Amino acid sequence: MILCVWRELIVELYPRAELAEPADPAVVALIEKELGLPVPSELASLYGECDGVCNEYGDAVVWPARRVVEDNLAMRAEPDYVELYAPFDELIFFGDSDMGPQFAYVLTDYGPGIVVWDHESDRRRLAAVSLRDYLVRCLGEGGGWFR
Repeated sequence: MILCVWRELIVELYPRAELAEPADPAVVALIEKELGLPVPSELASLYGECDGVCNEYGDAVVWPARRVVEDNLAMRAEPDYVELYAPFDELIFFGDSDMGPQFAYVLTDYGPGIVVWDHESDRRRLAAVSLRDYLVRCLGEGGGWFR
């Protein structure tokens, strides 16, 4: 029997969730290879169960693994971003909200944390201490704390 901890949590928090099949392990491995940062184990574990999570509004709470690679590489290479924002080299962006902010893993001395990035101010602040905490805040009762 395969344990599906993430799928169970997501459906418990958000019963209308439509979950994709697991991500291709080769694409998950590309995240680390292309971005030069380790994929947090909890994110890799989620991708082993489903390739991304969307809410009822179409927000990609967790992007599909291929989008993680593509969007992060594009953000790092965009000339306007290089000029306007602090470097993104230490971040792995993996989700967003229709209200504008994007969410990224950052490695700290205490392990990975999840920051919210505001593209208008380039402000980056700690938003969640774990993927579970992040999902509870995004998908939990009341539509999440980002609304």
